[in-house]
Amino acid sequence: MISRSGRLIGIILIVVGVFVCLGCSAVSFFSTRNVETGATGGFVLGLVISAFVAIPFVGAGIYLIIRGRAEEEELADVARQRKILDMVKTRGQVDISDLVFELKSTSDEVRDDIYQIVGMGLFTGYVNWDEGVLYSREASQLTGNKCPNCGGEQEFAGKGVITCRYCGTDVFL
Repeated sequence: MISRSGRLIGIILIVVGVFVCLGCSAVSFFSTRNVETGATGGFVLGLVISAFVAIPFVGAGIYLIIRGRAEEEELADVARQRKILDMVKTRGQVDISDLVFELKSTSDEVRDDIYQIVGMGLFTGYVNWDEGVLYSREASQLTGNKCPNCGGEQEFAGKGVITCRYCGTDVFL
């Protein structure tokens, strides 16, 4: 909603800037047209001044439109990540293919979203990429050095991520 209003205000500012430029140019044109010397210096000066008056309006409008689009993309990412969290926490486990289908996304985007959620500390559980299943678990259940999928030994792979060297399961702490 905020990005839509920012975009609307941006469009309004651009239109105002164009009208200010046209209005000032028209005033300059008609005020110098009556001069009998035929010099166009006053008209050109009026055009330059009207352009300088209009540039801040148009610039602010363009900035608000670009910023609104960026905010829309960020909100879409957050909404998609929130949906992943809701799905896996309510179901306990969810197939990655179901996430891809329900989010109308790609498996790479879903994988990136999962790692972002883990990086923010919002999710604990594990994922078996071979089977394509994401499991939700409490952090207290994931302690120890054993893989919840195959029971093999795990090793740290990154911040909040442990990877099983035998089955490739990523455990998120």
